[in-house]
Amino acid sequence: MAVLIRKFFNRSTPEVARDLLGCKLVREINGSILVGLISETEAYQGENDLGCHAHSGRTKRNDIMYGEPGHAYIYFVYGMHWLLNVVTEAINIPAAILIRAIEPIEGMEIMSKNRPQLAYKSGWLNGPAKLTQALKLDGIFNGIDLCSEKSDLRIEPGITIPFERIEISARVGLFSVPEPWKSIPWRFRIDLHKDKQ
Repeated sequence: MAVLIRKFFNRSTPEVARDLLGCKLVREINGSILVGLISETEAYQGENDLGCHAHSGRTKRNDIMYGEPGHAYIYFVYGMHWLLNVVTEAINIPAAILIRAIEPIEGMEIMSKNRPQLAYKSGWLNGPAKLTQALKLDGIFNGIDLCSEKSDLRIEPGITIPFERIEISARVGLFSVPEPWKSIPWRFRIDLHKDKQ
């Protein structure tokens, strides 16, 4: 078993967001292993990024973003969903990557119990709240070290995704964020239909 080393995350956030595609998001629950290939990410980089949680400075909520890269930043939204992010760049540079979707490859029976809606269907875990439900993640995991082999939540190397299979676009849901941050192309996803054309 190998995990992505901390140096992997201590780089430009958009670069890491692209390189996370195809990596394995691994969750251990009571001795069972759940694994999904990361298939969609979004980059949020620093206090100057008006789409980033750190744009107003350091707070209790975003404090993890200012810490060591390779740790989880998990927060609650809309009073109902937990979202998983990965801290990137150097200490005191608040940046993180939202894990927006995974393709489940191991432990699907347990995932289907955690998230029974449309289990096993295409796009079953194609949303940030969907994957946290399937992997049973909540605020307890905020700050967990994703670079530790002993962690119940970690990221491992996976498969290399060719550049031509990556779709790059603007981030989702930044309705009130001004330009250029609203349209900056920092959303990365595997084009699952590329080889079917």
